[in-house]
Amino acid sequence: MTLDELINDWNGPLAEGRIPLLLDETLRDGLQSPSVRDPDIADKRDLIHLLARLGVDAVDLGMPGAGPKALAAVRALMVEIRDHRLPLHPNVAVRTLEADLVQVAEIQQRVGLPLEAGAFLGSSPIRMDVEGWDLAFLVDATRKAVAFCRRHEVGVMMVTEDSTRARPEVLKAIYAAALDEGAQSICLSDTCGHATPDGVRRLVRFIKDEVIKDRSVHIDWHGHNDRGLGVANAIAAFEAGADRLHGTILGIGERCGNVALDQLMINLHLMGFPRGELSDLPALAERVAELCGVEIPANYPVLGRDAFRTGTGVHAAAIVKALHRGDVELADAVYSGVPAALVGRRQEIEIGPMAGHSNVVYWLELNGYDPTPDRVERILQAAKNSSKILSETEIRAVL
Repeated sequence: MTLDELINDWNGPLAEGRIPLLLDETLRDGLQSPSVRDPDIADKRDLIHLLARLGVDAVDLGMPGAGPKALAAVRALMVEIRDHRLPLHPNVAVRTLEADLVQVAEIQQRVGLPLEAGAFLGSSPIRMDVEGWDLAFLVDATRKAVAFCRRHEVGVMMVTEDSTRARPEVLKAIYAAALDEGAQSICLSDTCGHATPDGVRRLVRFIKDEVIKDRSVHIDWHGHNDRGLGVANAIAAFEAGADRLHGTILGIGERCGNVALDQLMINLHLMGFPRGELSDLPALAERVAELCGVEIPANYPVLGRDAFRTGTGVHAAAIVKALHRGDVELADAVYSGVPAALVGRRQEIEIGPMAGHSNVVYWLELNGYDPTPDRVERILQAAKNSSKILSETEIRAVL
């Protein structure tokens, strides 16, 4: 039987006929995490090349209004995209202030490459109350910002911060004003990670039915992970009609981070939307971790050290049986929901307190030893008396 015949898949298909677009926010929202390091411009250049190879569609280059360093990085990365003809649509985050928007127009003019302005504005009652804003102020700020961009031929993605806690009439008014002035896309933002998948679906459908209607306008989804629902919410947004999904590598970002773009790409691939060369994903994640000064948890999905490791006897026995049949694909699936081969890895069997004979036999055969009963028993006894997985040095010492 084929692997497809051996797996009864309860997961349904996703939005047939549509392809999700991806926008990487690692170099902007990802760097807003209080625990990360801001890489040098040369390292940021390397990262956008890796992102382009991975198959993302767009990249947020930063927030030029944050200061001279951020402005210099955006300019340099725009030149890099232009000179190397990288297949990336550049984007920056800006406030709805002319001081920010002027910088976008200047960069676009100087480099000669379109630069999308992600113009953001708070929209929820709680934010309006804190800031002392009313709806008239928000609509006026939106109109002025988008009109300025239209005059300077700058494309606009209108972002409402905290969309998932905003009132419907406020969202309708802000987006209607933006679209009337010429915005090309709108972005729903779960700024505080408040939403559930059901809430996301209701919000996206409301925007499609009440705001977009028959207009040719893209919907973006920008999510955070405060409730651990970032990836699930992004998938729900696409199911409901969002066109482009935002995320960061390793999910780095403010507070509990953003949608983990790597996890999102893996899930979309398994749902029938392959993107780029996913075997490059581990190297990219390790590079981001190194440059930003973060660690990849051992149990991190797909990219963590333990993602395809087992020290459990029952699990190891099943994997080894599949390998002895010469069926590597089966071995990769029998105790794994994600094929290790998808990201250039393989199933690993370790020897520790929960190990069985299969773990030891596998290790001995893999390392060129005859798995005699005496060897197997001595190593297994050492493992049972240990409080952790045995290292290679410890196993060889027993031998």
